[in-house]
Formats: sequence, structure tokens, C-alpha cells
Amino acid sequence: MKVALITPPYPLEEAPSPPLGICYVAAACEAVGAEVMILDYIVSRYSPEKLRRQLDEFQPDVVGATSVTLNFPAGAEILKAAKQHRPSAITVMGGPHVSFDARHTLAQYPEIDAIIIGEGEKTLMQWLPAAKNRSAWHDIKGLAFFEDRQFFSTGPGEFIEDLDALPLPSRHLLPLSRYKALGFPISIITSRGCPNKCIFCLGRKMVGFKVRYRDPVLVVDEIESILAMGFERINIADDLFTANKSRVKVLCEEILNRNIVFGWSAFARVDTVDEETLAIMKKAGCDAVSFGIESGNPEMLKRVRKKITLDQARQAVDACKRTGMMAHASFMVGLPGESLQTMQDSVDFVRELDIAHGYHFLAPFPGTTVREHIEDYDLQILTDNWTRYDANTAIVRTSHLDPESMDSFVARAYAPMVEKWESLKQRFAEGGCTPEEILMVESEQRLKLIYDMLSNDIVEETGSFQGSEKDAVEELSARVARETGISPEFVYRYINLWVVKKYLSYTDSNGYVKWEWAPNTPLQ
Repeated sequence: MKVALITPPYPLEEAPSPPLGICYVAAACEAVGAEVMILDYIVSRYSPEKLRRQLDEFQPDVVGATSVTLNFPAGAEILKAAKQHRPSAITVMGGPHVSFDARHTLAQYPEIDAIIIGEGEKTLMQWLPAAKNRSAWHDIKGLAFFEDRQFFSTGPGEFIEDLDALPLPSRHLLPLSRYKALGFPISIITSRGCPNKCIFCLGRKMVGFKVRYRDPVLVVDEIESILAMGFERINIADDLFTANKSRVKVLCEEILNRNIVFGWSAFARVDTVDEETLAIMKKAGCDAVSFGIESGNPEMLKRVRKKITLDQARQAVDACKRTGMMAHASFMVGLPGESLQTMQDSVDFVRELDIAHGYHFLAPFPGTTVREHIEDYDLQILTDNWTRYDANTAIVRTSHLDPESMDSFVARAYAPMVEKWESLKQRFAEGGCTPEEILMVESEQRLKLIYDMLSNDIVEETGSFQGSEKDAVEELSARVARETGISPEFVYRYINLWVVKKYLSYTDSNGYVKWEWAPNTPLQ
């Protein structure tokens, strides 16, 4: 059986890691004997013509996609196009959005044959061998589908108790050189499960309240394999990495015992860290932790069931500063009952903590407590246009605030940082920056360059021409510069760097040069 798995387009500005979920799905498919291809439209341009060509070349029996709410419409439309082009293919979708909106999704997109609900690997490994026998679907937990115009759901599948029994993610199926050029950390999980009940989060519902842990030895084995692929930074994407301090210590000691040197980051809660835990994380290479503090107003924290206090946040941030750990705090705007005062409380608390931070707007995803019990909260959801669920603008109102007021408040809160950044870019243009500041500004330019190259398939579209090995890099750089509007000198520097790092490669045959993003090596 052949399975094509699709990663729908996702804004590169949102800093996507190489998609971990689809790699676990691919590994589950491979474990039951399927031949798998990942069609990655995160780091390449999507078009219906391109999809049809790739499907014709691979000829899959099953076409699957996963998504979050933000890119669900794109994923569903791509599956629709795949079904229309290859009606015999079985289409399936998974992920947090469709897990909690299965009936509506299947009704709106009859081209999707089935939805896998929740944690999907076990369900998938049972379903895939029976995919062509629809009568067997009723006996497989974790499926939703229509049959004879009737909706069926077999209920959520059981959570996988032994995570070590899962095959390792099939990262070798991703276009790794593109992700390495993009430069964002690659993700890994050391556990699944979230014991908390925040009303705006899906973690507990998707992966359960009981935290299930992987063997630290196997985790570090996977870390070594990721580093061997050429990635330089890792983000531990557990819902709560620091849920068990003793296990954090064991994992860090395993890294230290093997003398592995790499940079990594993790998510934590302010009530689960202390100086001792942060110190050993720092020693093992962790240089940044992210806290979801959400609000500087104590009553708001209680309302959203965050179950932390401002004092705990102060203590956690102080512990980070004492150990030299970079701390980042996320604050949410538009929570139930939000007012000018509660937003100001968050701004004041940020100033008190003196911490790197970001503001995100509430996006009430399907399945969250706040959406399912909206009548219990001072909140009105203003749109079901899922493409607006990116947490970058307000899509709710409270009795105190309309969305425009929330947007304006956050813009004012960000204004000093924006002004500082614009001033820095002006000094850069005038040649008055320090080396560190130059790197900061050039980093923004590099991101624009790589975003344009990936999202517009510029290498594929312009990377074939008459020429020789001698001028191959210069000619490609000139072509990319014309397409992006970035200076040829700047483009040449990074094209040349990516050639040295073996992210980009070319062939030279009889005076004809053809560039491509380098394929994965056998090691990868």
C-alpha cells in the first residue's frame, strides 16, 4: 500500500519547526508495511497542478493530511483536490482541529473519507490494513466517517501507554535541507500528557491528563540521531517538560554523560521549576525556557484555571536570572472578562519581571473548554473563519472590550519595541551598528530571503540554465536577487553558505546547470 501524507501550507512567519506529528504518522504507516511519501507544502509552494503531478508520480492508495485550526481550510481543500483527481484513493485527516469538529468537517468536505480522532498512531496502525474494507471501520476505535449518509464515530482511541513502543518519527521523509536553511529548531518530545485544565488549551484533551514518559536513554539516542542529520538546535515540545523534576535531572545527566553539546529549549510552568532544576538543564545545554504566564491579573488566572500565582512567576523568573537561563513569557489577550485594567495588569507585570515576552490573542479552538462552554463566560466569539485563528489579532469581544480595543492596546504595548527595532535598522543603514546589532538586522533579511525562496519555489523555477560550474553560484544568486528584490551581494553570501553546508547542490552536465535543494543523505 502507498500512502501520501500532506503538510498543508503554514505561514513561515509563524516559525514552524519541521513537522513532528506528520513524522510520527509516517512512521506508524511504515510500521505496518506501507510505502510513504510526505508532500510538504510548508517549505514549498502548493498548487493544484503540482499536487496532481506528485500524485500521478506516486499513485497512492491513501492520501492523508494533518493540520491545526489555522491551516485546516488549506488542508481540507488539498484533500478535496486529491480526491477529485484520484477518486479511488482513500482520504483521511487527523489533528486537533478535526478531532473536535469531525461531524462538521465530514459534512462540509464529503471528499474526506475518514477522520482519525485524537492521538492517532495506534488507530492508524489498526485502520490502514483495513482501509479498503469499510465494514471493518466500525470496529476500530478513534475513527469518524459517514456511511449511507449517517455519521459514525467509534469514540476516541485509547492513549498509548508505552511511548517507547512507538516507531521513531520518520524525519527522513521530510525535505530536510529546506528546513535546515530555514533555521528554526527541530522538535522532539520526551513525554505526552498534560495534567492541567486551562480553558483555552487542547493539550489535555488531545494527549490526556496523565503524563506518559519516554525512556531518557531512548530520548537521547534520538537527540544524537537528529544532530547527526545536521540540525543545530532542538526544542523539546512536551506540553510540560518540567512536570517531573527528577526525570528532568535523569535526562540531563544522560546528555552530560554522553558529552553531547547542543543548544536546546523547552516549555515549562512557573510552578514546576526551581534553581536546581534550571541549573542542570543549563549545564546540559538548555539556554531558554518558555512560560505561559497568560495574565498579570490574579483573578484572570483563576478564571482560566491556570492555577499559578504571580509570586510563582516572580520566583521562576528570578531562578532563571540566577542560573543564566533565558526566560520568555507568553501573555494572552482576550480572555473571558478581559478589560483595559486586566490588560494593563499584564503590561505592568511584564515590566516588573523584566522578561522577554510576547502577547497572543485568544483563539477559541474547537474542543477547548472556553468554546464548548461559551455561555459560562463573559466572551463572544466573532468568527469561524479558521484562517484568522493565528492569535495575531482579536477575534472575540467581552462586555468591556471590542476587538479593535484589544488590537490597539497590544499595538501600544509593542510600540516601544517596534520603535527600538526601527531605530536599529536606521542605524544599520547608516553604518552605525555594533557587530551584534548587524547580525540581528541581517537575520531579518535572511529570513525574508529564505521565506521567498521556499514559498515561491524559486530554486525550482529559476535554478536551471546554460552555464558552467565556475559561475553557477553567481548566476543563481543573481536570479534569486531579481525574484526577491534583495541585493545580489547579500543573496550570494547565503547561497554560497548553503552550498558549503550542503543544503543546496547542483549538477553541471554539458554546460547546463541544474540546482536543487539537496536530497537527504542515507544517514538522514
